[in-house]
Amino acid sequence: MAITQAVCTSFKQEILVETHDFTATTGDTFKIALYSSSATLGASTTAYSATNEVSNSGTYTAGGGSLTNVTPTTSGTTALTDFADISFTSATITARGALIYNSSESNKAVCVLDFGGDKTSTSGTFTIQFPAADSSNAILRLA
Repeated sequence: MAITQAVCTSFKQEILVETHDFTATTGDTFKIALYSSSATLGASTTAYSATNEVSNSGTYTAGGGSLTNVTPTTSGTTALTDFADISFTSATITARGALIYNSSESNKAVCVLDFGGDKTSTSGTFTIQFPAADSSNAILRLA
């Protein structure tokens, strides 16, 4: 099994047919689900699946948490969007990666995050900190 960081191929096509709306207050709902090292996720992932998702713990429940969108913008010739950091409290979690997906659009996959190793919280807070929302670092960039 492997988790490989990637923007999902299906997402790239769906952008071109206007499937996803990242507008902050009126757009779609995006979620992030956490997965164990037993999961197989990568560019070919097309939708959220509960297979090998981490167990419910604290404020983390199946399907993950809803992300707060940052309305897309541009910087130079790069379009970008981002999300606010998200935390799951009172949680005992061991996760190897995550899937961002659009729950407003049949749980279509957006991108896979590889944490580079197991990340753990024990009866504590599990936080996903997104990179800076700029043309070099934002979680989703079209250059």
